[in-house]
Amino acid sequence: MEFTLTIGDLREDRAVELAAFLENLDEAPPAVTLNETDEAAKLWNVVAYFTEEKEARAAGAMLKPHLGLEEAFSIDALPDVDWVRRSLEGLAPVVAGRFFLYGSHDRERRRAGGISLEIDAGTAFGTGHHGTTSGCLLALDHLLKRGAPRRILDVGCGTGVLAIAAALALRRAVTASDIDPIAVDVTLANARNNGAGPLLAAITAPGLKHRRIAASAPYDLIFANILARPLIALAGDLAASLAPGGSLILSGLTLDQEQAVRAAYRNRGLIPESPIRLGNWATLVFRQTGSRIAFRKEIGA
Repeated sequence: MEFTLTIGDLREDRAVELAAFLENLDEAPPAVTLNETDEAAKLWNVVAYFTEEKEARAAGAMLKPHLGLEEAFSIDALPDVDWVRRSLEGLAPVVAGRFFLYGSHDRERRRAGGISLEIDAGTAFGTGHHGTTSGCLLALDHLLKRGAPRRILDVGCGTGVLAIAAALALRRAVTASDIDPIAVDVTLANARNNGAGPLLAAITAPGLKHRRIAASAPYDLIFANILARPLIALAGDLAASLAPGGSLILSGLTLDQEQAVRAAYRNRGLIPESPIRLGNWATLVFRQTGSRIAFRKEIGA
């Protein structure tokens, strides 16, 4: 438990003076903040933070002789709160077709049917709460009603939610890549946590520049949920890596970027399908020309 020493109702110059006094104590607090509490009245407070109550009280004893007649301080205990868990509680589960995404704080709400994925918010992007991730999952759900791709790649995997969703839905190996090694570690951990560890290979790579990505090409399904500019830059590589009849799911772009990204892929000979728009975010789906070779109707067969 931590403790605060607070001095309130101060003019700004006086608040600065008292904050400096606290910061220069021999046993100075770890942190001192100045906060404007009443903009109209131009009043401020000073809050000093301590790890132990006796330290706060000792600082108060040193401070008291320097306070004016109308100045006073209070010492209060800060409650022990898991702020990470508290923030996660505001993230409700997400339903995207057959996929049900939830955080560990909502584990008891996991539904019986469909495919449930436990993905916590953290240092990598992609929990399903963003319109781009939800859009990609809805596009995947629609594609799976038509067939079962065999070779799957997720470029810019983030938390790995798209790669894991595909692996669990198809019970097939999926390759995931990200330029950020932390994202790759998060993807592998999430895959293990969701029972997809043996099905998922995650590698650190910029774009498609990795021998393992090249060795498994062409792909029947590729995800790229990144940003509009890199999507346009990767149009040639992504189109070249897509098998005849294969599908490409792109997101990470806003509605006003949709036309430019679509044009980049149409210029590569890909056939656009119906986009998915959620809020200000667009998910684009393209199909490679040619007959499907590995994308056969197998689900439920």
